Order: sequence, then C-alpha cells, then structure tokens
Amino acid sequence: MAVFPYQYSNINGIPCIEVRRIVVGTESVNFQFKSDFDRNPFRGLLLVNVPEAIPDGTTDTLPIVFTMAGNTQNLTVAGGANLTVADFDGVGVYLIYYDRIANVLQLIG
Repeated sequence: MAVFPYQYSNINGIPCIEVRRIVVGTESVNFQFKSDFDRNPFRGLLLVNVPEAIPDGTTDTLPIVFTMAGNTQNLTVAGGANLTVADFDGVGVYLIYYDRIANVLQLIG
C-alpha cells in the first residue's frame, strides 16, 4: 500500500529541451537532443522546442522518435498510437509527458 495517495511531478518546474538535430531514416524520423538531459528517473512534463521543420518530401507514415541520453523511444498520442510525420504540426514548442520508468513519451493535446 502506498504511503501517499499521489506522486509529485515536476517539483522544480517544467524543463525545456530543444531538438538539436532531425535525422530522417527509412524507418523513423529521429529527433535528437543534447546528451546532458539525463534525469534518472524522470517522470513529468517537458517543453520541447522544435526549431526546424522535418524536411519536405519525408514519408508521412514514418513515426517520430526521440533520442535522449542514449535512449530512443517512439513519441505517442493518447491511446498509445505512434505520432507520425503526417500528425506533426512542425516548428514550435510542444508539451510532452515523459516517464522513463514506465517507458511513456506522449504528446499532450
């Protein structure tokens, strides 16, 4: 039985990280980040700044994956489906829920 009825998330605020490189491959579009984002274990919200667009002509059905601190994970939407290039809005700041322990990386909204 849990001692507390809830868990805290983002006690020290919401971290903001920026995509450093977008790599288009044959199986996915990989958003890569600086390797210094390594909050183990991390559970909470992230603001993700995407300063450049996915290159024109990229296949719409490719899933988007994030590589952070050596870990590559699919970005999902509610329900667990992969976010694809067709679903991605482009340059901007996105709110994402990340739970390294439960292996969840989900776009909010």
